[in-house]
Amino acid sequence: MLKVHPKQTASMLTRDGVRLDADIYRPDTDGEFPVLLMRQPYGRAIASTVVYAHPSWYAAHGYIVVIQDVRGRGTSQGKFKLFAHEIEDGEDTVNWAANLPGSNGVVGMYGFSYQGMTQLYAAAAKPSALKTICPAMIGYDLYADWAYEGGAFCLQSNFAWAIQLATETARIRKDKKAYQVLMAASHNLPLYDPVPAHPEVLKIFAPDSFYHQWFTHSKNDEYWEKLSPKTHLKDVDLPMFHIGGWFDTYLRGTLNLYKDMTARSAYRQELIVGPWAHLPWGRKVGAVDFGAEAGSPVDRMQLCWFDQFLKGVDTGLLGELPVWLFEMGSNLWQGFANIHTSNQRSYFLSTTGLASIREGEGMLTTTCPETCIDDVLIHDPWRPVPSLGGHAAIPAGCFDRTHIDCRSDVLTYTTQPLETDLYLTGDVIVEIWCTSDKASYDLCAVLSQVYPDGRVYNITQGYLRCQDGTHHVKRTIQLQATCVKIFKHHALRLSLSAACFPAYAVNSGNNSTLGIDAEIITLMVSCGGESSSQILLPVVEAS
Repeated sequence: MLKVHPKQTASMLTRDGVRLDADIYRPDTDGEFPVLLMRQPYGRAIASTVVYAHPSWYAAHGYIVVIQDVRGRGTSQGKFKLFAHEIEDGEDTVNWAANLPGSNGVVGMYGFSYQGMTQLYAAAAKPSALKTICPAMIGYDLYADWAYEGGAFCLQSNFAWAIQLATETARIRKDKKAYQVLMAASHNLPLYDPVPAHPEVLKIFAPDSFYHQWFTHSKNDEYWEKLSPKTHLKDVDLPMFHIGGWFDTYLRGTLNLYKDMTARSAYRQELIVGPWAHLPWGRKVGAVDFGAEAGSPVDRMQLCWFDQFLKGVDTGLLGELPVWLFEMGSNLWQGFANIHTSNQRSYFLSTTGLASIREGEGMLTTTCPETCIDDVLIHDPWRPVPSLGGHAAIPAGCFDRTHIDCRSDVLTYTTQPLETDLYLTGDVIVEIWCTSDKASYDLCAVLSQVYPDGRVYNITQGYLRCQDGTHHVKRTIQLQATCVKIFKHHALRLSLSAACFPAYAVNSGNNSTLGIDAEIITLMVSCGGESSSQILLPVVEAS
């Protein structure tokens, strides 16, 4: 490893004359080096070290590392407007970084979350110096992959992020009162306002927050199309290293970008998905310790990636499998040539009609019941089913949900204890035949494993907002993709509810956002016969 110069600060001007500031880390030796660029809104000193090695580590391996405050954040000038300036500013920054003293003229980008998004926007401009990107935990379609899931507003994650950005805005503006109130709210989200989806603290202290527009645009309209990276990347092709987590709220975006690029790219597309939430990327996620192998290998993999595509070093990377997934349960990394897409096996819902009352009254079977029986599910907005872990709640991850499955407003369907180990890798889909007495209702589906001692730990989940509920129709819920080994003697369980609060905004039953208008919703879930509800599991044969 090389010695590294003390951090330097440098500035550039955008095409419209706005000054952007950056920290630069350089190897302390002669020569020219590739540039690694990260653009972020949280104060550049952090440099995403919540999940990545410090920039000096990359610099010690022969790179000039540039960590920049985006427009209007940190010490950079201008007004911050979420994602609005990142294409032009990203292009200007790549061109500036490529011409820094000691640069060899080629640039790669890395970073997660907003820092992953700035990579996509910069790539959309197609600057010639940008040779590769490593987007982690991003929203490809900003509506469906980030702000909303299944048409439902992702309340807790959007609210928490809005509070975080608004608090930083108040600090930059030196608004002491707003900063103190927002900081307090960030530590204890005020999710029980009269209208939880319209938090008073944001209306008063952050009236210009993106949150208000995101909640207002509840349909995937032109607003989202203009803002989404997907719109701008249609003719962009670069080698990309895609990084995700099984319990990350933006895994949909990571996988959708990966699948899109592999279908049309002339370059290598690599994917790694660990057993991680949005952060940190460690061995324990929620209440489960996935072992030492779950620690992040991303820094070393990124270094290998950049050596290959920025330095032209034959690292052996191109001869390895392109997909690496952490298999929960066995707690080992598994390599694949691609993502499995056509390996679904049906498990049918069967019931006595008491699936919300007693364990064992709702079953998952590999044969379809001949007789159709309905389960009744009551959603009371006074006491909505709480969210716990998964990818959408805070904290995310894997938790014992036994106490939730015991509620009478949760339907549970469980297999017999498995006779052999079961391996699942890929997409999980739930198809539910149901009817509601209200025009609008929600469906939350959670797949869990039941341990022999009765504990129930979530594996993956999905959410869907339904708008024409008075008809008897089949609803399809897309659950988060997963990779897991279920050991023999354990069982699988599907849990269904009509809420998952505060992860998602509660459905009032009439499309109103006003809490006072919320109504009790009665759902009829059909099992068997011509209305065969089922879960499609991505079963992989043991090797």
